[in-house]
Amino acid sequence: MNKRNILLSAVSGILLILIFPDFNLSELGWGCLVPLLLACHGKEPSKGFLAGCITGSVFHCGLIYWVTVSMTVYGGLPICLSLILLILFSVFLSTFIAIPIYLSCYVQKIMGWGFTLTLPFFWTASEYIKSWILTGFPWENMGYSQFQMLHIIQVADITGVYGISFLLVLVNCAVFSLLIRLFTKEKIPFNEIAFSILLLTLTLAYGHKRLNDFKTPMGDQLKIAIVQPNISQDIKWDPIFLDSTMKIFHRLSLKTVSYHPDMVVWPEAATPFFYQSENYIKEITEDIVTKTGAYLLFGSPSWELNLDNQLFFNSAFLISPQNIIVGKYDKIHLVPYGEYVPFKKLFPFIHKMVADIGDFSSGREIKNLQMPSCSFATLICYEIIFPDLTRRFVKKGADFIVNITNDAWFGETSAPYQNISMAVLRAAENKRYVVRAANTGISAYINPIGSVYRQTELFTQSVLPAIIVCLEQQTFYTQYGDLFALFCCITSLIFILMSRVRKRRLK
Repeated sequence: MNKRNILLSAVSGILLILIFPDFNLSELGWGCLVPLLLACHGKEPSKGFLAGCITGSVFHCGLIYWVTVSMTVYGGLPICLSLILLILFSVFLSTFIAIPIYLSCYVQKIMGWGFTLTLPFFWTASEYIKSWILTGFPWENMGYSQFQMLHIIQVADITGVYGISFLLVLVNCAVFSLLIRLFTKEKIPFNEIAFSILLLTLTLAYGHKRLNDFKTPMGDQLKIAIVQPNISQDIKWDPIFLDSTMKIFHRLSLKTVSYHPDMVVWPEAATPFFYQSENYIKEITEDIVTKTGAYLLFGSPSWELNLDNQLFFNSAFLISPQNIIVGKYDKIHLVPYGEYVPFKKLFPFIHKMVADIGDFSSGREIKNLQMPSCSFATLICYEIIFPDLTRRFVKKGADFIVNITNDAWFGETSAPYQNISMAVLRAAENKRYVVRAANTGISAYINPIGSVYRQTELFTQSVLPAIIVCLEQQTFYTQYGDLFALFCCITSLIFILMSRVRKRRLK
């Protein structure tokens, strides 16, 4: 690759960074891939792959730079090693951009088809595969960049976030195709442009309809109060600070009494030691429940004995106004190196962030927690970034979604803002209210159309009350899942097979 194409590829990587939080220049999402496509135009598939790697590496280094904070401050790794791991991880993630580009260049070379026909399918299929391969890391797929564009994201209740990614890539390809024809004075690709405009228009029209449908959601109302304690991560697991930590929760929770909440929500691992074993913690929670008269939902590690050993879980407990544990959910999708250490033999120098407890075990079932008038999903930490996992809770009958999390790991970076942008799409996909309780922020309420209507600031102690509505009707996406993404995967395979067959015939 020459310097021009390397530069163009890097420019696309920078533009991709800018369309996500903390920059939120989402309008750039409709043209951010054009420089990359210019770099790949007429090139061999191998050079397209390299261009995609450059774009993806630049993009992911700028997007998830915050992992160095977690690894250095809380993982105890030297900053140099953290940076090396960031680069290696970014290069790995870049292949999910490079492979779609490679395949589009390959099909173009054999079949003569342009990017507009092929790349949206390959890109969407790649994002879908990224969501589950090696436990999955679908962090800020392209569609999330539009989380503030309410008319655009409503289509997610049919296609999931993948449909928005498809549309963005399609428009990028159409813009690229138009620019190339204008420079070369070739025939304008009216079919490609017309199809892109048609799909965008239909998306906006559908979005307008859904926004009207959910102007005033009908259902049982609940008063929720989120408690954001702002407990520093470096003292959270220190027994010396247990008393002061619980006093913060006690003081803030009693402030909710005047709101008469139906439920008070604390964040992930709110009680930093085992609720099952700590009588002091039980005394505090019992006093709070008695005085508020509300249900209390909070995160706490838990344990379970089996025949061989003791298992540990990252759990959420629900306590009734009668001080009875009426529900418990054990986190299913654990964070690698945060809650367990995969490939220990390959990376012996990397330790689990929470060193005070052994590796957590995964929960065994999709389990909604019950209140008298409704049931709700409890997604712990980054479980909320997995579309299919969230929708399975809603399909099982969740009337709203609670996300309890601890973003203290990220420090004052863009990660908490990125996290909430993905939670927005879970609301839009399933047309459910999302209640997000975070230790250091951002705690928030998101309505069914994906609008964040109440939120806290980062690193503040806050009590955030709001009214939500319990909803029962299920969306197409909730009922049928990632059919659109699977369609893109199947179409991608057909493109590849057709190209292979034609290549053999040409020989």
